[in-house]
Formats: sequence, C-alpha cells, structure tokens
Amino acid sequence: MIISGTPGSFARSVLAERHPALIRQVREAFPYPPDVRRALDALLEEGAAGVIEPLPGGAYGSGQWAAWGRDHVGRSWFDAPFLWAESYFYRRLLGAVGYFAAGPWQGIDPFGPVKRAELRGDAVAAELAVLDEVARLPREAQDTAVLHGALWGNRADLGFQLSAGGAAEPGAPTTRQLVADDSPRLWQHLDTAPPGALHLIADNAGRELIADLILIDHLLRTGRAATVVLHLKPYPYFVSDATTADAVDCLRRIAEAPGRAGEIGGRLWQAMGDGRLELRTHPFACAPLPYADMPPDLRADLSGAALLIFKGDLNYRRLVGDCDWPATTPFAEPTCYLPAATPVLALRTLKSDVVTGLDPRTLAALDGTGEPWRTTGTHALIQFRP
Repeated sequence: MIISGTPGSFARSVLAERHPALIRQVREAFPYPPDVRRALDALLEEGAAGVIEPLPGGAYGSGQWAAWGRDHVGRSWFDAPFLWAESYFYRRLLGAVGYFAAGPWQGIDPFGPVKRAELRGDAVAAELAVLDEVARLPREAQDTAVLHGALWGNRADLGFQLSAGGAAEPGAPTTRQLVADDSPRLWQHLDTAPPGALHLIADNAGRELIADLILIDHLLRTGRAATVVLHLKPYPYFVSDATTADAVDCLRRIAEAPGRAGEIGGRLWQAMGDGRLELRTHPFACAPLPYADMPPDLRADLSGAALLIFKGDLNYRRLVGDCDWPATTPFAEPTCYLPAATPVLALRTLKSDVVTGLDPRTLAALDGTGEPWRTTGTHALIQFRP
C-alpha cells in the first residue's frame, strides 16, 4: 500500500503541493461568501498542520467516511494511505464549498469553470476537426486512431496540469511512449467475440470524455459492441472526473461541431435515446477503496459485461490496488478478483507510481533513463486481460 508521506515521493508532492494549489484555485473560481472562504482557508491550514479532522456530524456520508477513516482521522495526512487521503481531501473540499448542504451552493460543481473552459478551447475544436481525416482512413487505422485518442486524452487531466504548474503539454504521443501495448489482442478479441454489453468506467471529463465517447461510437458503429454502459461519478471528484452533467455537456459539444464530429454526436444522442448507450452512477465510484472491495450490486453489474474498460490513472490504481507492485507483476494477477470470464482493458496515461505487467527489458530501459517516467504523463499503457 502506498503511503502519502514517503519523503520525495509523488504521493507526498500531491498532498503538499497539488492540494493547496487546488484549494486556492477553487477559492478564486467563484464569488464564494465569507463562510465558504473561511472553510476553504481552514482546510488549507489543516493540510499545512497535517492532522486529519473528521467530517461534521450529520454531514453527507459522515457515517460511511467515519468507518473508512477510523484508522486515519486524528493522525497525520502523511501517515494515511495515498488513495484514502486523496479521496478524503476531495470529500472535504466539496463539504467546504457547500456542495452537499442545503443552500444556494448545493450541487454547484467547484471544478465546473475549468471543465467548461476546456470544452470551449481551441484544442477541443482541433481534435474534433481531425475526425474528418480519421473517417478517410482504412478501418484498421481508424481503430488505432480512436483507441489512442481515448488513451492519450488522459493528458487533459486538469489536476495533473495544475500540479505541473500550468506547463504546456508534452509533444504528440508516439508508440515509443507506450510501456505496454496489448491492442492487437484487444482487436482480435473484439473481432471474434459476439458483440455484447461493453462497460466503460470513465475518468476525466472534457477532452478525455469526448475521446471516450468517440471510441464508444466507433465500437457501436462497427458492430464490436451491441450496447455500451458509461459509468460516471455521482458527484464531482478529483478535479476533472466526469459526472452525468459533464457527459451531456460533451455530447452537446460533439453534436454542435461541423463535419464528421457532428455526425458522431448525432449518433451518440440517438444511441442514448434508444438505450444502446446508457449512463450509470454508483456511490462506490467516489469511495477511497480499490475495486477488489466493490459492493455486491456493482460486482454483479460489471460481471455481466462483454468487455470492461477502465479509463485513466485513478481507475488503474483502484483496479490493481494502490500498492508498490513489482512492475513486472502480470496484469492478470492483481485483477484476478474480477470474473475470469470477463475481459478487462486498461487505458491509462501514467501519472502515479503504480504499474504492473511490464516486460523486464522495457522496465530496465525506462528506469535506465533516470526520468520519472511513471508520473510525468509522457508514457501510457494498453493492457488487456482476455
């Protein structure tokens, strides 16, 4: 299990640097009243002091969080497991801005402004315009284009950009930056298995969710999936994680675009209307736990999938467990708790230390660079468990 406070670790930098910067960003995103500003300042001071405070009695989910945090509340943030500490921070942030409490700020996404700004940006317009060129490619090349679009869309993670100090994105990704690539096995499976219900567990909103929706349309249009279930967060989480409102915003953005993008948006809108594309949320999506601990109802739901796609870095950490696995541990080993008959695909840009399933020679070459390749967002993986 990765602990938050290991000196010099990525986890410690998130708590010590990213979280304070995020509080300041949220504080300036809205004309919050004095009581909200005081609550945000108190959370900032708590992080600096390092002692974890409990949720107020009667707060949304306080009983559940008390159970999850019984070994951590009252102790240092830096002694807590990294996955728990990150999750609890975002729950506390939502509480500070009044997201759950009755009042004028109830249900207002504190990350909404940056999400909407991204959708209006030039990068989204350019990526949608490229779909006209993708449509002219042979089918195999289209397969690669939409899959890599969904994979590298994770670079748009707003929390990651914040921790990078607003630096420009790295250059265009290449196949050399894939630390693992099981895409040939994936397409072989999709082309030989009967189409069924594909479940995609989404990560980020904005550009990444647009790329996910384009992949979904491609799989429906080419007959690789009969239906698709898109799993979203029930409320804002981890800065840019996708909610139902974000999915609708992305659908509208695609549909209003000219050319092939608008056609895709129209098909997706129709697919939602006739039930071939369904949106679902579950409280466990915002739990500080690995998927191995998922409740029975969610396990039953996912067990019925013809293919499970886990998107992004956080879902990968929850999928394999936020642990210091040897990087050469076979991907099938930490995912063995999922039904053996359910194929699993992970599409992830690396932004944290956890990784499995690497070839020893690949690992040696990456470590030999001396670069922090696990956390910079410059490398990615496509891992498939048949």
